[in-house]
Amino acid sequence: MTEPADLRSAAAKHRELATIATRLDDLRAQYDVLMNAFKFDEARRLHARIEAAEREHRQLAASLPALPPASSPAPYRVSARRRRR
Repeated sequence: MTEPADLRSAAAKHRELATIATRLDDLRAQYDVLMNAFKFDEARRLHARIEAAEREHRQLAASLPALPPASSPAPYRVSARRRRR
């Protein structure tokens, strides 16, 4: 059974979005290390790459269709304990 083309493209965009998010996490971690090591010039150069990746992430996320709202699980009740006499 084959998926429709729009589902395949949406799945590809979601994978790309996850890849960009992972790259952003790595860049932010590197930025923190550079700032803590007082390497401000290198951190400033890295910050430009972070901003570009964030821009790309926002644009890709805006192009994806909205996800349907997640259904909440059915409520359950916990019965009260009966006291022993």
